[in-house]
Amino acid sequence: MASENVAHVRCLALFHTFQRDHNRPPELDVEVPEDGVTVLGLVEQMGLPVESLDGAFINYRNSGPDAIVRPGDRVALVPQGTPASYPAFFGPFVTRE
Repeated sequence: MASENVAHVRCLALFHTFQRDHNRPPELDVEVPEDGVTVLGLVEQMGLPVESLDGAFINYRNSGPDAIVRPGDRVALVPQGTPASYPAFFGPFVTRE
């Protein structure tokens, strides 16, 4: 039986390229602890270049590296220099918390 403790993750821009260059899908379900993991921890877990992380959108909310990703969340990982990293491109506008 598949685990229910997963978050759906989409890698954007440089992270998308990194995943492709390593023969991994840029959009995937990633297992996360039941009590959650930080965005930074998720990036480390996925083996992405941590130094490139700018932030993330979690359930359409612009979030920082310390935001918690929980099972069932939809996450878009945003590396530094992403041209369209504005919440309006991904869903309802919500300011960074």
